[in-house]
Amino acid sequence: MKALITGASSGIGYEMAKYLSTKNVELILVGRNKEQLSKLQKEIKTKTSVIIADISDIKKLKEIYVLTKNENIDILINNAGFGEYGYFSDMNIDIDTKMIGTNIYALMFLTKSFLQLFEKKGGYILNVASSAAFAPGPMMAEYYATKSYVYSLTEAIYYEQKQKNNNVHISVLCPGPVNTNFNKTAKVKFNTKPMSAEYVAKYAIDQMFKNKFLIIPGTKMKAYKFLTRFLSDKARLKLTNNSQEEGK
Repeated sequence: MKALITGASSGIGYEMAKYLSTKNVELILVGRNKEQLSKLQKEIKTKTSVIIADISDIKKLKEIYVLTKNENIDILINNAGFGEYGYFSDMNIDIDTKMIGTNIYALMFLTKSFLQLFEKKGGYILNVASSAAFAPGPMMAEYYATKSYVYSLTEAIYYEQKQKNNNVHISVLCPGPVNTNFNKTAKVKFNTKPMSAEYVAKYAIDQMFKNKFLIIPGTKMKAYKFLTRFLSDKARLKLTNNSQEEGK
């Protein structure tokens, strides 16, 4: 088997690559940090290639597809994404645009492109969303909205593939806080103890291979998903707002 992973330079994507290699899966790793990807490549035993690219750049994104579409990929993992803490009205619009490009457009483009290939031969698609997908997020409004898009899109595609009766397995990963560089980049601190990226990565891959659609690591986040179904909109907003604060 062969997997393409975006956002493989660090965090969950990095650990997913390491874990998949223990299952004899060949890898194509996409990320912006050449040094980190080279380090990861040396740690992995299976055949691995690296593509250095910023997938928020549409031109680069299309180049990635041209380079990989004939590589007989079996697993697509859309892991790349980032957020930023602050009032929406104060956010730099260039960051907004880059976030939409990375979290939404790149995921949509790669999902559609590889889905069309997988419908002919089978395959796995794992889209990384977040527990942020389950409620609006004041102070991280756009990030939460992008993850709601990922969850909603993936759920709809999952249903469509069931209707088509194809051998394509679609999953969405919705973890809570994870101990990665995300918090530092987003300048946010969460009030819930973060899970390790290694645990989340292994749990997600194992559940993906079991054809599980919604993957939520940890009992706290499963409870949070259940709880949000019964809260009013005002209560959900307050709960989300109180769960995070500005970090350093």
